[in-house]
Amino acid sequence: VQLQASGGGLVQAGDSLKLSCAASGRTIYTMGWFRQAPGKEREFVAGISRNGYRRLYTDSVKGRFTISRDNAKNTVSLQMNSLKPEDTALYYCAAERSITGVIPTARTSYDYWGQGTLVTVSS
Repeated sequence: VQLQASGGGLVQAGDSLKLSCAASGRTIYTMGWFRQAPGKEREFVAGISRNGYRRLYTDSVKGRFTISRDNAKNTVSLQMNSLKPEDTALYYCAAERSITGVIPTARTSYDYWGQGTLVTVSS
């Protein structure tokens, strides 16, 4: 499967941005968003189950970011509000094939990755 992420850009602190990820094909996967800041490890940001009923967020984005999906279009989005300079990173969407129902947070659990979209938040 191919994942195409989009929606990154340069914004000011406090602004909002919405990232989108389109998956090729019709298979529905557990989806996740990760980010990688310069000099840092790639970290889990948010994940959503196949049916969209379960969502998981890293603590630093809870209450500010919302992950959602549209299975009819096979897309997943990340609405980011109240952005902070520390949110600056390359954001990746990822897909996970297993059917356990668990949303993994480890990058090694994901099978497919998009190319990344850059989010820059100025202070």
